[in-house]
Amino acid sequence: MTVVHYINQFFAGMGGEEKADTPPFRLDGATGPGRGLGLEVATTIGCGDDYFAEHEDEALSALLAWLEEARPSVLVCGPAFGSGRYGYACGVVAREAAHRGIPAVTAMHQDNPGVLAADGAPYVIPTGTSVTSMRETLPKMAELAGKLSRAEAVGGPDEEGYLPRHVRRNTIRDEPGASRAIDLLLRKLAGDVRTEAKPPGDFVAPPPPIADPAAATIALVTEAGCVPQGNPDHLPSRRSFTWLRYSLDGVTSLSADRYETVHGGFDTAAANQDPNRLVPLDAARELERDGRIGRLHDFFYTTSGVNTPVAVAAKMGQEIAEELVSSGVQAVILTGT
Repeated sequence: MTVVHYINQFFAGMGGEEKADTPPFRLDGATGPGRGLGLEVATTIGCGDDYFAEHEDEALSALLAWLEEARPSVLVCGPAFGSGRYGYACGVVAREAAHRGIPAVTAMHQDNPGVLAADGAPYVIPTGTSVTSMRETLPKMAELAGKLSRAEAVGGPDEEGYLPRHVRRNTIRDEPGASRAIDLLLRKLAGDVRTEAKPPGDFVAPPPPIADPAAATIALVTEAGCVPQGNPDHLPSRRSFTWLRYSLDGVTSLSADRYETVHGGFDTAAANQDPNRLVPLDAARELERDGRIGRLHDFFYTTSGVNTPVAVAAKMGQEIAEELVSSGVQAVILTGT
């Protein structure tokens, strides 16, 4: 068994945020959580979280070159828990390794953006949001990594404890298809619903249309990181866990000398030339003057929607929505990047 382990600068013992710009590195043997896997880690590779986020192609090229050189029987990434940057890097590295024929397993919270980045290619063990779940996570990763390295058959998500990969496989069953179908139908009628391909469970029913826009109060909300110049309230450029509101009293347009974007996930040059491209206040004021909408809400709401865990984004959305509903807002113009 040849094991390569991917970690970030923190778990490599190099430092925290002050070392997040560390370029890709390679170390002999196990380091940090790799020592707790119970596997013989031949090589540890890694990268600073910010460096990977800002130089993904360059970082990935170096990491994959080392993997190609080592040609391990399995790659282990993380665990990343609730860390969005680290989780994203783990998901991408594990995905690209799997696409190149290297079995890969990683671990992170199910709402970590790294789960989506993995795209079902590697196996993802669910964890808690913090390192306090390290003790129970490492043995699960090691067990699955061992099976992958030995080319043993891996069971389904319920059996092995990984997140569904939405991969369908043909299997041989003793019962004929008709008998299985009847059995599943009887279970469903009895309230025991089972499926081998679970659909997403977070559907939101669309609300009815506004009866009369000309009498409605409309709010402007954005995840584009639009803030007053200088970012006085320190909205994070990425991994935001907060949202802000700013008054629109007497403001007819967002001028470039008073507003900017601090979003860390796109080229902000054009947006900073005209912040109305982020928050369309100028167009909304025109609709208001023409009587096509009743009035604009007194504030606009903003956050930075990049590398934010889904659970955190949902919580922020609920908080903003509650405030808007309590203020009598009937509709929202929501802008993104």
